[in-house]
Amino acid sequence: MYQLDDKTLKLIAKTCKGKTNIKLTVGYIDADGDQTIKVFDETGEIRQDNYIYEIGSITKTFTASLMAKQIYEGRMSPDDSISKYIDGLDSNTYYPTLKRLVTHTSGYATHLPLSFRENMALTFAILSGSKKPGVFPFQLDLDKMKKIIRENPLKDKDYKWKYSNFAVSMAGYAVGVASGKGYWDAMNDFISNELGLENTYTGTRVDKNLRGFTKKNEDIGNWVWNNDLTAPAGDLSSTAEDLLKYARINLYEEKPYLALCHQKHAGARFGIDMGLGWIMLKKDNNVLWHTGGTGAFRTYLAIDKGKKLAVTVLANYTINPMTLGDVILENLQK
Repeated sequence: MYQLDDKTLKLIAKTCKGKTNIKLTVGYIDADGDQTIKVFDETGEIRQDNYIYEIGSITKTFTASLMAKQIYEGRMSPDDSISKYIDGLDSNTYYPTLKRLVTHTSGYATHLPLSFRENMALTFAILSGSKKPGVFPFQLDLDKMKKIIRENPLKDKDYKWKYSNFAVSMAGYAVGVASGKGYWDAMNDFISNELGLENTYTGTRVDKNLRGFTKKNEDIGNWVWNNDLTAPAGDLSSTAEDLLKYARINLYEEKPYLALCHQKHAGARFGIDMGLGWIMLKKDNNVLWHTGGTGAFRTYLAIDKGKKLAVTVLANYTINPMTLGDVILENLQK
C-alpha cells in the first residue's frame, strides 16, 4: 500500500500552516486498488472524518456523465442543438451543440453569465482572499439565459477552447429537460440511485457542509445555490470517500455510457484535450482530471485509467489543490 512520503507530508504541512480552521483531505487509490483517506489541519494529521466540501467545477464531470447516460439511452444526442431544449429561440439561428458546450468549444466567453467587469471583480476577490467570494455571485434564470444567448450570436464551428461555466449550465439545463425532472431532481437521483454515493448532493446544507475560510481565517461559510441555473457548472457537495468511489466507477467504466465521457472530443490548449466534462492530458488521454473552486473551497480529482489510479484533494481554504494532487499522482504512477 502506498504511503505519503516525507516530501509530500512537508508540502501538506506548508499548505496548512497558519490556517487555523483548515480541514485538508487527501484521498487516493493506488496500483493495488487500495484506498487511503487522510485529513490534516494546522497541527498535522487528525482523525479521518467524512467531511463534506463544496466541490465546485468537478460538478461538470457529473453533469456530463448524466448527459452521457441520456445519450446512451437515446434521449439526447451530443450533436443536438441547445435550441432543442430551450423554447422560444429563433428557429433560423445557429445555436451550439451539447458536445461543444461541455468541451468548452462553443464560443461563449469565459466571464458569462457575469459581465466582464463583474467577473474581474470576483476573480480579484478570490485571489486576494477577501470576504467577497463567500457571496454567491451568479444569478441566472431562464429569461436571463435566453437573453445572453440572443446577445452572443455564434457560428457553426468549433471555437478555440474557452472555459465556460455558462456553456455547461446550458448543457445541464438541457439534461434536466430531457430527463423530465429538471436538473436538480435528475442529478440527485443519478447520484443516489445510479452511482450509489451517500454523501453527495446538489447545493449546500448548513447542518452537513464544512464552512469555508479566507487566508485571513475569516469564516465566509458556503454558497447557497437555490435553483440558480448555473448549478450544473459547480453546485455539488461531496466527500473524499464518495469522490474516490466515483473515480473507481470511472476507472473501470462500471457504467457503459461513461466511455463516451473518456473519449477525446476536442483539442484544447496548454497540453490538454477534452472529453465530455473531463480535462485530459494531451500526452496521455488516459489521465483525466478536474479542479473545483467555490468561495473559499478548492478541490481536485484526477484518475489514470491506464494504471488504475486516482487522487483527490479537498480543502476549505483557497489553496492550490492541483499542486499537491499532482505530486501524489506522480508518486502513485512510479
